[in-house]
Amino acid sequence: MKIIIVTGMSGAGKSTALNVFEDLEYYCIDNMPPELLASFSGLIRTAAPKTDKICFAVDIRSGELFSKFHESVQGLRESGVDVTIVYIDCEDSVLVNRYKETRRRHPLEDEASGNLLRAIEMERAETASARRLADVYLDSSYVTTTVFKKQLRSLFESAGGGMIINVVSFGYMYGLPRDADVVFDVRCLNNPFYVEELRHKTGLDDDVYNYVFNSTEAEEMYRKILDLVTFLIPLYIKEGKTRLVIAFGCTGGQHRSVSFARRLSNDLADRNMDARADHRCVEE
Repeated sequence: MKIIIVTGMSGAGKSTALNVFEDLEYYCIDNMPPELLASFSGLIRTAAPKTDKICFAVDIRSGELFSKFHESVQGLRESGVDVTIVYIDCEDSVLVNRYKETRRRHPLEDEASGNLLRAIEMERAETASARRLADVYLDSSYVTTTVFKKQLRSLFESAGGGMIINVVSFGYMYGLPRDADVVFDVRCLNNPFYVEELRHKTGLDDDVYNYVFNSTEAEEMYRKILDLVTFLIPLYIKEGKTRLVIAFGCTGGQHRSVSFARRLSNDLADRNMDARADHRCVEE
């Protein structure tokens, strides 16, 4: 049996994540108290029709019961169940804006005497242990719903037993991706943004891609990165890592970083690795 537990900050995108897992044919249950994880898993496993893929959303709405999260997850794992914890995070300022836009109340707002920022701080403190337990960390702060769904699908759709490698492009103007394991800064290379006919295109367009790599510096930089990455990957696998996020950053996340992420993901895939490109500032 495969169980996904989605947790994290309220307003970060847990409901969207449940929709993705439902599309991936998981049996999904929202707002599950941690203490009931084992009993519900057993009930679903024996129900007809049987299912061996379950997704639970477990979060602060459980109140005091959320304190049993670590204990309940540990019990599932000790019983031999394959459990993956997905923690979805978001920056405080973005969460505040989302609550203002939707006009919904935060689950802890009453305890925080109506102070939304205080409620967010309280939730972040109470979910800190769940974040430390997480196998997958996703930050939804500056990505669209479409891109966020694509990130999840790339991680869990038809995932095999080997390590999944996400090759990410991002823009430094939006901040570092907090889920990145390895980050390469390619802002030192010639910027297609200053070429009028390339400015409104991305590294997914061949003329931008060719412009980026039409220099000795870019080509040499890429070759050195490829050598380093192919050296590191077996070490991560040996250490037991199941997901690796390699990020390339440029100023706006449109041109140089996209070109590098595109090329590396293709080269790793050609080496029979499970590599997927994830362009976080580009609507594909």
